[in-house]
Amino acid sequence: MSAPLAGKVALVTGASRGIGKGIALVLAEQGATVYITGRTVNEGDYYLPGTVGSTAAECDERGKESGGKGVAVACDHADDAAVARLFEQIEREQGRLDILVNNAFLLSDDLLEPKGFWEKPLSNLEMWEVGVKSNYVAAWHAAKIMAPQKSGLIVAISGFAAVTYTYSVIFGTSKSAVDRMARDMAIELEPHNVASITLWQGLTLTEKAQDNLAKMGEKMTKSITEMQGSSVEHPGRVIAAMAADPDIMKRSGGEFVTAELAEEYGVTDIDGRTIASARSTRGSPIWKPISEVDYCGK
Repeated sequence: MSAPLAGKVALVTGASRGIGKGIALVLAEQGATVYITGRTVNEGDYYLPGTVGSTAAECDERGKESGGKGVAVACDHADDAAVARLFEQIEREQGRLDILVNNAFLLSDDLLEPKGFWEKPLSNLEMWEVGVKSNYVAAWHAAKIMAPQKSGLIVAISGFAAVTYTYSVIFGTSKSAVDRMARDMAIELEPHNVASITLWQGLTLTEKAQDNLAKMGEKMTKSITEMQGSSVEHPGRVIAAMAADPDIMKRSGGEFVTAELAEEYGVTDIDGRTIASARSTRGSPIWKPISEVDYCGK
């Protein structure tokens, strides 16, 4: 089996289950050593199945032929000290980091409740803590490793919430902030040959999404529920293609619809399907790659 990511070291945040797990499995299958973070250590700690250890074990299984493997690290991305220890571990054990996928995002329990923002608790600002601030902190640590080695790829998992109302005020504002953060990071990382890219993910059939659709599908926006859902591994296949792309810096700073980038790279889902873009119903990305635009201050 060819291993396009052999020798590469990746970190996928929030990978006990869902999109993060799917991405981790693909990267390991293609030869990468993948550090997997999450808060779920024991089955039953969360109402849905999956732990950091089980994801790492599946990565080991998927990476048998390619040399890829998983390394489980229990980590709460709201704890800056724990995140610092995580990156110290990666640098100590591997001496490098090639891919960071900022996927961790703490969704409030009342996300789908049709209430005004003033009717929901201020504790919902936890989505800022793990989803916005956590992205910055992880990228800050990653850049300290990637910039000196003059290579690296930082991917932010986002979505159409930046341009159309989705779920709640805090959710949409958080995703918009993530997008702009990734774009501006690209400008400052460009001299160091490190790419920063945002992926706009459509409906992904995670464990939580399937549970929500079954319980509360009628409360969800039709433009979301009527989308063609992808597997959790589909974005991982796109990220693996980006990580192996020698011209990835040409995309740095851009927002890309995952389905559209998949078509450009010739990537299909695990069942062979070509996933359709939701651009026509959900909206279009704002930021182009910095290689395609003039920007001030540099």
